Amino acid sequence: MVNQSCDQDGRETTVTLLNLVRFGRASTRAELARHSGLGRAVVAHRLSYLVDLGLVSEGDLARSTGGRAPRSVSFRADAGYLLAAEFGATSLAAAVSDLAGDLLVQHEEPFDIGEGPEAALSRLTELFNDLVKRTEVSRASLWGIGVGVPGPVEFSTARPISPPIMPGWHAYPIRDYLCERFGLPVWVDNDVNIMALGELRGGLARDEGNMIYLKIGTGIGAGIICEGKLYRGTKGCAGDVGHVATLEGSDVVCRCGNRGCLEAVAGGAALARDAKWAAERGESPRLAAVLAEGREMTAEEVSKAAQHGDPVSVELILRSGRLVGEVLATIVSFFNPALILVGGGVAAAGDMLLKAIRESVYHRSLPLATRELQISFSPLGDEAGLRGAAAMVTDELFAPDKVARWVPKGSPAGMPELTT
Repeated sequence: MVNQSCDQDGRETTVTLLNLVRFGRASTRAELARHSGLGRAVVAHRLSYLVDLGLVSEGDLARSTGGRAPRSVSFRADAGYLLAAEFGATSLAAAVSDLAGDLLVQHEEPFDIGEGPEAALSRLTELFNDLVKRTEVSRASLWGIGVGVPGPVEFSTARPISPPIMPGWHAYPIRDYLCERFGLPVWVDNDVNIMALGELRGGLARDEGNMIYLKIGTGIGAGIICEGKLYRGTKGCAGDVGHVATLEGSDVVCRCGNRGCLEAVAGGAALARDAKWAAERGESPRLAAVLAEGREMTAEEVSKAAQHGDPVSVELILRSGRLVGEVLATIVSFFNPALILVGGGVAAAGDMLLKAIRESVYHRSLPLATRELQISFSPLGDEAGLRGAAAMVTDELFAPDKVARWVPKGSPAGMPELTT
């Protein structure tokens, strides 16, 4: 990386140092040498280049622990900026972030993913342009775009593959669409994967090597962090637990065409469907009032009713949590994570949902697998996806093979070919 003729080892050691600084694991030259195992001369040489490149800065002297005081080293998060977006089944969020994933400006609005890719990406283009105008970020300082969508994505091509809740999106060239309009490298992934990545970099999972992020929304999915890295599987669809078969509700047809899928019996759409049936049969006056007032029955309405003590809604929430927990229990025994974070719209149901999930997991998993397991709500909430989309871009841009391609030009701005 240190020059155009640098060998692979040189690129990798420089990226190693950059990541130690970027992730806050080292803040002095001595710490860089200790964590990387590199000699001080090599560290000094590589660090000098990173400073010249504008990715790292050296600041004030740090506190001495004996001998000469070390000089602090920090990542230049303002060296470039990113566009980040997350599509949900019924929402769209977009933001401008720095290279550390901190959001400068963001916007979220209702949006039906069923309107199709042209309408969705056209609206996203408008939002990106508006958000850039609201900041002092120049077009020349934009380095890349990260997008999350609520369905399986072939990561290498950035194309959704047969996404059950995204009609019209199969194999749609999202990358090509955005590259053509912005001239930037673009990466696309499943929304749950980027949420997991966001929590890994800036949430409760920051210090956890093995973690599961579970999103319970219209659909259900899991992002997997294994040994401190996002695990996508061979083609990018690892963690699609929403289509694991359950014994209960085996007669319910899922949008994927199979019967008894977890999301078909426990996801947000399932909660709304079952609550509507209960309201129409007169089993819940509170839920019946939702329909009588002309409001759409949603998982949020069920959560509100449950929090006000509506017995039918409470039972629906507890059933959802129990079924989710039963599937999670198998994963916990198989994968043995240290942490499970729960997010998504249905998480608004609060402690009663989390309690039901925990009871199922602890009851059905192996005792050793749950000895130190934590199950909590996501602390980043709606920001997890946007932060994760930004982290996805920086992870790709700072990979040794990518760095070697854009460093000679000074930045990856205007280089959409970096994704190939």
